[in-house]
Amino acid sequence: MLKYCVIIIFFYCTFTSQSQSQSKIQDSVKTTRDSIKKVDFLKQLGNGYFPTKYINIDLRYLIKFNQYEGFRTGLGGTTNEDFSKKYRINGYLVYGFRDHNYKYSIGGGFRIAPETNTWVNLSYTDDLQETGSSAFLSDRRFFSFFEPRLLNIDLFHWHVTKAMNIEHQFSNTFLSELQLAVSDINPTYDYVFATNNTTYKEFRLTTAKIAFQWSPFSEFENTKNGIFEKKVGYPKFTLQYTKNFKNVLKSNVDFSKLDFRSIFQTKHKNSAISELIITGGLTNGNTPITHMYHAYPNNIRKETIMQRFSVAGIKSFETMYFNEFFSDRFTTVQFKHFFNRFNITNRFKPQLVLITKYAIGNMDNIERHQNISFNTLNKGYNESGFEINNLVLGFGLSFAYRYGAYHLPKLEDNVAFKFTFNVSF
Repeated sequence: MLKYCVIIIFFYCTFTSQSQSQSKIQDSVKTTRDSIKKVDFLKQLGNGYFPTKYINIDLRYLIKFNQYEGFRTGLGGTTNEDFSKKYRINGYLVYGFRDHNYKYSIGGGFRIAPETNTWVNLSYTDDLQETGSSAFLSDRRFFSFFEPRLLNIDLFHWHVTKAMNIEHQFSNTFLSELQLAVSDINPTYDYVFATNNTTYKEFRLTTAKIAFQWSPFSEFENTKNGIFEKKVGYPKFTLQYTKNFKNVLKSNVDFSKLDFRSIFQTKHKNSAISELIITGGLTNGNTPITHMYHAYPNNIRKETIMQRFSVAGIKSFETMYFNEFFSDRFTTVQFKHFFNRFNITNRFKPQLVLITKYAIGNMDNIERHQNISFNTLNKGYNESGFEINNLVLGFGLSFAYRYGAYHLPKLEDNVAFKFTFNVSF
């Protein structure tokens, strides 16, 4: 009898031990899953998305401000892999309270080759675009949560664009995108483009655009929201070519563009970081001002320094006034040196950044652009200054000074004093 009791007790203890062990394992697995979900949530939030079950809400469209629309608010989003791994739908609808107009975009895509993450996308967009801006197609896959210079932009043109994009991934480090588009362009300002004895206040474009982005030293992973760069490596290179075809689908101008950007970064032994960004662009043919280059200005035309006080941009010229310069060919060189953070307290760790920037450019046939006045950058533009970041809740201060060939007569007109804002997840 005692023998059977011992056996029963042994099996009971073994079963209880196994149950407790399995319970601990299950708790550990649950904790790990919760941790993974939290990390994935923060990654998507840092990329500008608030994830839900089937749709990721695009936070970029919730609220913005610029000098033309005033406050611009709306809602946008895109379906995720829980909705479908083969198809996606995206779009947004926004409203400008100063211009009293709705803007929107609707599109969708389907994946034709999972192994190379090849997508074919179609879209229809009716919205504003900053005159003189030149965005890279591949940048749409890597989001900036906050771009301060958007607050001060005042020169826009309407565009109604019907586009087809093909995304192809040669490897995680080498991305490509092709776009075929037809756009109707209507400047919101009084502008006339004169070429070949003809004047245009509105024009139509039929463009083919191809972009490549190469990040040979970065490490990536595929997420529900696209490509996530889990380890940033340098240098990075981006190249884009645009060709507009005249007399194709009623296009009435003919031009081409070549854009280039390279980013270099070095980490020093004392945890300081040096960063160099080189950007260039070249247009050829009959290019309207809407598709020229403005060299990233971020200074508004107000009388005093404090009236011009705003938020400094990430890659912009803080002392260069909006619409002051336009070029059909230009190059910018921006150098930043980030010192190691000052470890004053556990929560108060400001950072000093030294900055110097240079831009040079020119334009042929300026007389084609009527009812708008601007300068060229043929003499070379210089600006230097510093930032003290992360003083309070991600906010800091910046100072920049304009010197050289484009130094202005009044001393205070060469100075930019602004907030900075840096947030990371």
